[in-house]
Amino acid sequence: MLEAVENDQVGIVITKDLSRFGRNSALTGMYINFVFAQHGVRYIAINDNYDTIDPNSVDNDFAGIKNWFNEFYARDTSRKVRAVNKSKGERGEHLAVNPPYGYIKDPENPKQWIVDEEAAQVVKHIFDLCMEGRGPTQIANTLMAEKILTPSAYKDRESRGATPPKSDELYAWNTKTVVHILELKEYTGCTVNFKTHRNSIWDKKKRLTPEEDQVVFYNTQQAIITEEVFGKVQQIRQQRHRQTKTGKSSMFSGLTFCADCGAKMRYSTTKDFEKRQDYFVCANYRRITDKCSAHYIRAVVLEEMVLRHMQMVISYVTTHEAHFREVMGQKLKLASDEAIRVGKKKLSKAEKRLGELDRIFMRLYEDRVNGTISDERFASMSRTYEDEQAQLKQEVDTLTKEIAQQEQKADDVERFIAQVRRYVGLEELTSYALHELVKAIYIDEPNMGDGKRRQSIHVSYDFVGFIPIQELMQEEMA
Repeated sequence: MLEAVENDQVGIVITKDLSRFGRNSALTGMYINFVFAQHGVRYIAINDNYDTIDPNSVDNDFAGIKNWFNEFYARDTSRKVRAVNKSKGERGEHLAVNPPYGYIKDPENPKQWIVDEEAAQVVKHIFDLCMEGRGPTQIANTLMAEKILTPSAYKDRESRGATPPKSDELYAWNTKTVVHILELKEYTGCTVNFKTHRNSIWDKKKRLTPEEDQVVFYNTQQAIITEEVFGKVQQIRQQRHRQTKTGKSSMFSGLTFCADCGAKMRYSTTKDFEKRQDYFVCANYRRITDKCSAHYIRAVVLEEMVLRHMQMVISYVTTHEAHFREVMGQKLKLASDEAIRVGKKKLSKAEKRLGELDRIFMRLYEDRVNGTISDERFASMSRTYEDEQAQLKQEVDTLTKEIAQQEQKADDVERFIAQVRRYVGLEELTSYALHELVKAIYIDEPNMGDGKRRQSIHVSYDFVGFIPIQELMQEEMA
C-alpha cells in the first residue's frame, strides 16, 4: 500500500481506527502528516473520528496522543509476552511452537517431545553420512536419490500443518536443511532456549544469540543422536573439506597433517589415477617447495598403516583394559593438571589486569573532570583501554571454558574404551570408524637412509590423544 501511495496510485486510505494503521507513533505520524500530505492522500480512521480533510477538527488534535497510547499498548503487551517466554524458557520448557524434524509432541503431554521413529531414522542416516565424510550437498543429493521425503513433505503427509510442497519437490532436499539438522543440538536430548532474539518490538529480524547466553537443559527428551557422535560431526563440519575437481574424495581429508610444519596434507588425484595412485602431500610444500618437504604418502598405504595401528590399539585396549585405563588415566591427569595450572595462572593475570583497568578508568575520569587532561586525550586513552578490556574479557571467558573442559577429562578414558568396544574385530577401515575413533593423523617425512623407503605416522585418538602402543605392549609383556 505504501508503495502504491508513493507512486500516486492511491487517493484515500480508510482504517477502522488509528491502531489498525500502525502502533509505532513516530512512523504513524510521519506517514499520516508528511507522506500522505505530499502525495495528496486523504486518511480516515472511522472509530477515532479522524479525517485529514478537516485539519481543524479537535479529534485530529488528539491523534498524536492516541498514537502514543497505541504504541504503549503494543510495548506493554510485548513486555508481558517476553516475560512469560523468559519464565518458561528458564524453567526448561520448550519455546519452539513445533518440535524439530524427528520429534513430535507427546499426545498425553503436549509440552513434552517424543521420538518420531520414521523421521528419526532419517536424522540418524544424515549424521551417519556426515560421519562417513560426506558434506551437506552430497548428503542432500543422496537423500534425493533415495527418494526420502523432505521434512515439509513428510509433515504434510502426516497432516501436521506444513505447507504442501509441489509434486516435483517432494524429495528436493536443500543443503541448508541438512546443515540445520546437523547443527541442531536438541537431537542429543537437550532443550536449548533463547537461541535467537530481536532488538526491539519493531525489529522483525531474528538474530542469533551468542552461545554463552543461551540456556541449555539436558535430558529433557529421548536422544536421537549421542553426544559423542554429535560432537564428532561438529568437528567434521569445521574441517569443511571438499571434493576434488574429479569428484573423488578421501576419508582422510581434513584429518591428515604434516608432522614437521603442522600444515594440512592435501589429497591429490586426477581422473586418470587409479586408486593406488592417489596420494597426500604437505600443503606448505605444495605452495612453496622450500618451506617444507613433500611428506608424500600414497592414500592406500596410509589406509593400511592407520588400519593396522587401530587394530593394535583396539586389540590391546580390549585385552589389557585395566592396564590401559591406569596408564592413560595417569597420563591424561598429568597433562590436564598442567593445563589447568597454566590456565589458572593466565586467568589470574588477566583478571588482575581487568581490575587495574577499572581503576585507571576512574582516575582518567577524575582527571577529565578536574581539567588535567583534555576531552580529546581522554577519548583517545579511553578507546585504547576499552579495546584492551574487551580483549581481556574475551580471554577470561575462553580460559574459564578451557579450565572447565580440562577438569572434565577424568571421564575421557572411559569414553574412549566404550568407543573401542564397538570395533572389536575390525577388519576393514570405514570412514565412520575412522572419524569416530581418530582425531588427527600426522605424517613423518620418508626416511631413505638404508636405500629403502620407510615412513612413520602418528595417530591422535579422540579423547585420549596419542597412545604409546609399543611402550604399553612392552610394559605388559614385561
